[in-house]
Amino acid sequence: MLIRKPNDIRPSEITSEANYLNRRDFIRASAIAGGSIISSGAIGAIMPNSRLAPLENISKSFLSTNEIPNSFEDISTYNNFYEFGLRKSDPAANATSLKPRPWSIKVSGHAEKKGVFDFDEFMKPFDLEERIYRMRCVEAWSMVIPWVGISLAEVVKHYQPTSKAKYISFETLEDREQMPGQKGWSLDWPYREGLTIEEATNPLTILAVGLYGKVIPNQNGAPIRLVVPWKYGFKSIKSIVSIKFMSSQPKTSWNMANPYEYGFYANVNPKVNHPRWSQARERRIGGGIFDKKRETLIFNGYGEHVAHLYKDFNLQRNF
Repeated sequence: MLIRKPNDIRPSEITSEANYLNRRDFIRASAIAGGSIISSGAIGAIMPNSRLAPLENISKSFLSTNEIPNSFEDISTYNNFYEFGLRKSDPAANATSLKPRPWSIKVSGHAEKKGVFDFDEFMKPFDLEERIYRMRCVEAWSMVIPWVGISLAEVVKHYQPTSKAKYISFETLEDREQMPGQKGWSLDWPYREGLTIEEATNPLTILAVGLYGKVIPNQNGAPIRLVVPWKYGFKSIKSIVSIKFMSSQPKTSWNMANPYEYGFYANVNPKVNHPRWSQARERRIGGGIFDKKRETLIFNGYGEHVAHLYKDFNLQRNF
């Protein structure tokens, strides 16, 4: 991926001119993430069992973009989810074999609270929010998606990581009957991803359980997936069964498969091209073949609010 001579990106390039978030509101959200943020909701998230069932008690987040979301059809039929096939259309065709209930999530590592939790038990302490985020795939296409989810910062706070916890790792379900793509060798299964603690507790990071106010479809990562809107899509791991607090940087699937092309941080960066294509421009899915490409924004347009996480980084070396 390092095809240019490494140079530090100037601060003026990091701040996005198109960023929609309000500074004062973001500072307020950051303060919540760093303080006492265990949900005060009386009932927390109640998740229906049936697929595509409406979700209730969803608050609207001020962290949302004002851009028009893609259609539900766009979002649910054009996906990367190699557990169900390599083509973009395969997940929608093949993911009916996934059984998102019953489901459990293991929390382990350097944390005071640990264990294996039923999905409903895991969700109960947290409140649902709708957040409309720009999402960018490494292959130079993008969408605007109305996620419904819970703050990962709240989840982290709830499980009380110790001072040894510097990273969080995630794993997807490994089940070749439910996920037939795992019978192939495109990746070393199960799918693995990770974030620094600072990235995980940024107010933008969520665990999504819904789309368009309904239970998330199988092909989009049911019943729960990560969403990190300033990073390329492969960081937003789907169908999570394991969350581990770690002292060292975890191994991640695409970095293990091809470290030259896929780094651990995977921040959207028009200055760092993939070895096989440019990242400088992108095309919005659903716009048609005549839709013009648009300029890729540093950190996918969220730079003003996440650049502090990487202030001491060479963003081309740490891609």
